[in-house]
Amino acid sequence: MTPSLRRRILVGSILWTIGMIFMASAAFSKVVELHHAIGFNLSLHAWLQAPLTLLTAALCMVLGVLQVRRGLAPVDNLRSRLAGLHQGQGRRVDGEYPGEIQPLVNDLNNLLEHRERAVQRAVAKAGDLAHGLKTPLTILAQEADRANAAGQTDIADAIRQQVDRMRRQVDYHLAHARAAASGAASGARCSIRESADGLTRALLRLHAERGIAIDVHVPPDLSVPVQREDLDEMLGNLLDNACKWARRQVAIASSQNGSGMTTISVDDDGPGLPPAMRDTVLQRGVRADEAVPGSGLGLAIVRDLVELYGGSIELAESSAGGLSARLRLPSLAE
Repeated sequence: MTPSLRRRILVGSILWTIGMIFMASAAFSKVVELHHAIGFNLSLHAWLQAPLTLLTAALCMVLGVLQVRRGLAPVDNLRSRLAGLHQGQGRRVDGEYPGEIQPLVNDLNNLLEHRERAVQRAVAKAGDLAHGLKTPLTILAQEADRANAAGQTDIADAIRQQVDRMRRQVDYHLAHARAAASGAASGARCSIRESADGLTRALLRLHAERGIAIDVHVPPDLSVPVQREDLDEMLGNLLDNACKWARRQVAIASSQNGSGMTTISVDDDGPGLPPAMRDTVLQRGVRADEAVPGSGLGLAIVRDLVELYGGSIELAESSAGGLSARLRLPSLAE
């Protein structure tokens, strides 16, 4: 068991005090002997006794400092473990600590485990909700097909529009709920390159007939403190939107700056968006179903997700003449 922090500091203080007493005693003896001696003709005993006392004093003081440093070492270790937890290097605080700190560490680990279980339950509930809504929406879509086959095209179109709107609303709110439950969870860590590569392969197959090229300029060692599914959701929406509007080329790049933020940009060579429309799409408080026609819910989902992680999104004109979507996410702490 790790020794008590109180005991280590007490022992260190006692050793330091003993060292100071020995040093003061040696200095006092030296002054007295010098006062009584004739000139500098001190006895051999006096010359040997003073260095020995000083050496003992120095040894006690060094041992005292070492005891205090060893006593405070678990506190520094706990601080580094907490920093690692925040950076995604683990899900609990491991190690043994002094009796004064161990109860706090145990309570913290219990809290982390409870929160993780709560997040898992929330995600499971969200999945159950999505699964439960799929069947009714599928039935409504089938009814729309039947109405269309019966010549009731107006009714069929109205049903299809509402079914599509409901599906998009479910996807939007489930993504938001999942991110709110787990987006800022400690321990999140995701490689941008791995997410970008996986999404690029899927989108190249999806848009194969259009011959869209996707260039990935992302360092392989660059990661962000984001859950993988949430980063996939953000990049997937941006890349899919870029592929839909691009003429031939889409590019994704990322970099870090000195302000502690990581920038991920997705550019296309499509028609782009006017500045007023960009502001409307990303305006806080705009409901998902009030988004600008043609933009879908993708940008609204990305906006909500990135803000949950303490980041931001900006739309601008790309160097290729199309739209440039720039995500800014907190970087992993060094």
